Amino acid sequence: MLELTNVHTYYDKSHVLQNVSMEVGKGQIVGLLGRNGVGKSTTLKSIIGIVPPNSGSIRFKGAELVGLKSHQIARLGIGYVPEDRRIFPTLTVRQNLLMGMKPGKKGREDTGWSIEKVYHCFPRLRQRDSFKGATLSGGEQQLLTIGRTLMGDPQLILLDEPTEGLAPQIVETVVSVIEEIHRAGTSVLLVEQSMEVIMELAHAVLVMNKGEIVFKGMPDELRSRPDVVERYLEI
Repeated sequence: MLELTNVHTYYDKSHVLQNVSMEVGKGQIVGLLGRNGVGKSTTLKSIIGIVPPNSGSIRFKGAELVGLKSHQIARLGIGYVPEDRRIFPTLTVRQNLLMGMKPGKKGREDTGWSIEKVYHCFPRLRQRDSFKGATLSGGEQQLLTIGRTLMGDPQLILLDEPTEGLAPQIVETVVSVIEEIHRAGTSVLLVEQSMEVIMELAHAVLVMNKGEIVFKGMPDELRSRPDVVERYLEI
């Protein structure tokens, strides 16, 4: 479904992504692990077009994404949950969710994701329906960001550190929703520092260091490589 080939991305003169190649299959959860500052978030931003690659190819269902604007990429069926959440602070929870709908969807309840389905997955958001975004806790804002992205019915969702800084109970909720997303047939590229979350959810695991992919394999393969874990993941 998603294929990156020899992707190089720069911030000004800083060479962040260096020859990155990876794949996410249809209905697959792929975990991208690594310490802070190694290029994980830049990988997602390159895919969604916020930080366009300087060279290389990014293809989604066979279509080249490099050169497209972020809104064009989103309309092809890719959802993006940023690390900094970017909710609308002066809008209510319901209004934030409505902002995630694609043009022409018209809020149908019988197909794809709807407000009711999001509220079913996130009962806490139902309780906050009329609350302004700025009044929500950090965990509630994270749930709202994921829910807003799901309202666009993405075929592939990019999740950037969705459990960072959350209470254990909220982490469990986020993990269960990612499982629900997968059961619905949506592919997931999940960026995390938490090896435990990745090992619980992912079908395939990538480890990044200094803008390069240094490990590709199944979760069990990573468990059998303490050298990789110690060198690239432990703090």
